Amino acid sequence: MPNAAAALPRALAVEVWSDIACPFCWIGERRLERALAGLAAEWPEVAVTRRWRPFQLQPDLPRPGLPWAEFARAKFGGEREAEQAFFHVARMGAADGLEYRFDRIAAAPNTADAHRLVLHAESAAGGEAGARVSDALFAAYFRDGRHVGERAVLADVAAECGLDRAAAVAMLEGDAHAAAVAESQRQAARVGVRGVPFVVLGGRLAVSGAQPDAVWARAVAQALGAPA
Repeated sequence: MPNAAAALPRALAVEVWSDIACPFCWIGERRLERALAGLAAEWPEVAVTRRWRPFQLQPDLPRPGLPWAEFARAKFGGEREAEQAFFHVARMGAADGLEYRFDRIAAAPNTADAHRLVLHAESAAGGEAGARVSDALFAAYFRDGRHVGERAVLADVAAECGLDRAAAVAMLEGDAHAAAVAESQRQAARVGVRGVPFVVLGGRLAVSGAQPDAVWARAVAQALGAPA
């Protein structure tokens, strides 16, 4: 009987539609990381190519963002209502080792520049660098309450992730990757992405939402054509 592993593809493309301002996306990213670690352990011959796909939940926010109290009133009806809405996600995140401190958030950011920074990291150092930067941005916003719409903060995060700060500043002051951010939003609309996280494995299998580990593991195996 042929060895099932011999039929596995040599590469797996992983496309991640996500937004830095989406609390569920951080959980989804952490669970995806575990699934990919499991893939590497079980099928080390499969090369994973990871690509960030920008998706803005609030693309019409002004560039400086909005004060959190104003944003919470507009979206949730008030800060207390926002706190209640986020209680569930904070509890979910804690189970994944993630700390959410919504009490530290002072502003709701426009995330266009944050997306540009992730794409800059990918173009400079590959998909894993982009994943490191996106994770650092989630932590900066949801755990530390930093304003990830401010370019100085983004440049600091880039440096903290080992990227050249001056190069990040130069990129942010120009329009590099801005067209890619806009095109990714349009592409998401074309393929029917309505919310994030939304991950496409191998160009054909979609996983929507911050699914449990078992769902991710089955999806990875299915995308490879391997027994789940």
